Amino acid sequence: MVRFSELLDRLTGERLATVDTVLAAPAPLQPIDLTDDPQVAEVLDLAVRIGEVLLAAGTSAMDTAEQVQFIAATYGLARTDVDVTYNAIRLSAHRGPTLPPASTLRMVHYRSMDFTRLAAVDRLTRRIRREMVTPREAHEALTALTTAPHPYNRWIATLAWSSMAAMISVMLGGGVLVASVAFLTTTVIDRVNRVLNRIGLPFFFQQVMGGIIAAAPAATLYTFQDQLGVDIRPSQIIAAGVIVLLSGLSLVGSVQDAITGAPVTAAARFFEVVMMTGGIIAGVGISLKVTSLFGSTLPPTNVEITALAPMPVLVPAAAFASLSYALACYAERRALPAAWLGGAFGALVFALAAQTNIGPVVGSALAATVVGFAGGLMARRAFTPPLIVAVAGITPLLPGLSIYRGLYGLLDDEVVVGLSSLLAAFGIGCALAAGVTLGEWLARKVRRPRILRRTDTLRRPVVIRRPVRVRRRRPGPGGRMQNVPGPSGPGTP
Repeated sequence: MVRFSELLDRLTGERLATVDTVLAAPAPLQPIDLTDDPQVAEVLDLAVRIGEVLLAAGTSAMDTAEQVQFIAATYGLARTDVDVTYNAIRLSAHRGPTLPPASTLRMVHYRSMDFTRLAAVDRLTRRIRREMVTPREAHEALTALTTAPHPYNRWIATLAWSSMAAMISVMLGGGVLVASVAFLTTTVIDRVNRVLNRIGLPFFFQQVMGGIIAAAPAATLYTFQDQLGVDIRPSQIIAAGVIVLLSGLSLVGSVQDAITGAPVTAAARFFEVVMMTGGIIAGVGISLKVTSLFGSTLPPTNVEITALAPMPVLVPAAAFASLSYALACYAERRALPAAWLGGAFGALVFALAAQTNIGPVVGSALAATVVGFAGGLMARRAFTPPLIVAVAGITPLLPGLSIYRGLYGLLDDEVVVGLSSLLAAFGIGCALAAGVTLGEWLARKVRRPRILRRTDTLRRPVVIRRPVRVRRRRPGPGGRMQNVPGPSGPGTP
């Protein structure tokens, strides 16, 4: 117990990730000459480039705006207006009544779940906050981290995606055969989509291709299971592939934007999630229709309904699925234990909630709240943005099985079953994102580092008042006056 408490203290210590709470600088650390247009432009470009990395990684619009505003204020541009939308960051700085405002615009043309880059930007922001980093030095550091290669080979990320699919199939009650098929299917999906991405195919069609590949092996194996002498449930394989395809979408960011007051960005992100999910559904539907032309059949939806794995299997499988997702997104080593614990906590709460019959939506919300809260605390020790732990922790709980049931119900002329399953998937997804947002907010309010509680942002000089020793004079030998040490401290006359 002592060693466990020490490990927990290391993970939940009083260190705050920069994105957790960005406070206004009390005074510019590196004040620039506001009349010097090149210097002002350099600071504005630095701020929006940092915001670009954050927005591309799925950070909410409000958190991105606060980071951009803080960077500008650190260099003396305290009065700024920041507008963050789905794919653009606009920054305008007021330089005084006699100078025209300076502004810049940065378009975000990509989405990248690169957790190493996100953590590196977090550390750079920390350096700018606490050290005397000039804008030129900050620019060089930012360029170095954005152009740096991934920390490990691309094949490791492919194997991590495949391991994640295998663990999710185990969570859904699958055995060794189902996990192996899910592993190989996801490997093919990742490598094919990587080739399609290299030739510039839009991401929607990549999702369609992923859905086709996810469903074809499951339907084929089920058709020939008697000849092969195996017992297989296609839903476990297809749902694992659907969850892997859903995991890269910014569902958490879209709901966070809607909750925190950025409706335009929330609507754009949510529409993207809906479109990409539609691509997955279309791909699965195409695959099932094509395989049916060759005589492949799938079991009815009611036969496919299975219980989740028992808790001793569910919790470790979810933990390793979260770890695999963090590894697939190039997370640093220090973030992997936090992601593992986040997945374990979420699955444990979800399993306990399922035993109380409160429903999957409420259970998902409770589990996501625990994940967001634990992630906000653990990310401080790991010097990792809480977004990494939160997204990795809720990924195994995504409603891939409900999406498959809804799709197959619609294809099998079971409209009521299909629509109810798709609505359940929609409710679970929103509950997961809202729970993570609430958990992160609680983590920010419950525990803050002592230095921030004392000084708001920066370590300030501490004046130590030493006791003053008072010397008294009294007659000495021969009538001469001499100094005699007297009492000191409060109350000394």
